[in-house]
Amino acid sequence: MKRVILITDGDAYAKRTIDFLAEKLGGTSLSYLADNPMTVSAEVMKDAIHGAAAEPVYVLLDDGGVPGIGNGERLLQSIAADPAINVIGALAVAAHTQNREWSRVSFSIDQDGELQPYGVDKEGVITEEIGRINGDTVYLLDQLNLPLVIAIGDIGKMHGKDAIEIGSPITERALRMILEREGSFHG
Repeated sequence: MKRVILITDGDAYAKRTIDFLAEKLGGTSLSYLADNPMTVSAEVMKDAIHGAAAEPVYVLLDDGGVPGIGNGERLLQSIAADPAINVIGALAVAAHTQNREWSRVSFSIDQDGELQPYGVDKEGVITEEIGRINGDTVYLLDQLNLPLVIAIGDIGKMHGKDAIEIGSPITERALRMILEREGSFHG
């Protein structure tokens, strides 16, 4: 059973950051399949997951601002329904969405790397919402019964506080927490 971490972002910053962190933490980044919005088919994505050389497999999904259930969320549903895939957690990335899609989250990591019971916005600043985040590709996360959903601001950005040049510390902390809670990371 392939262990997967879902990431609800697919822009160039997210791709570079996840590639960088997959090399640092171990695993396989499927960033080359990400798009904003997603265009890859569920079959191609699942074949790539099953064929990944190392775990966890980092899967980036993005609806590109499409309201309602977009292709990123359809992919998310298909991945979660595959009995040979074990989704060990998700990074729910905040967005300035017009349609205000939201999801419950286990907790957030703000732009300073602190754990928060509140949601965060795109810049990683805490919001007044306890335990939920507004985002683009997050609507279906609630329905999937995932073991851990961590909310963070925009991957690789957050006013430079998650820049790859300084090691993307916010995204790294979130990924490490998923791996530690799952019990597969000892470094």
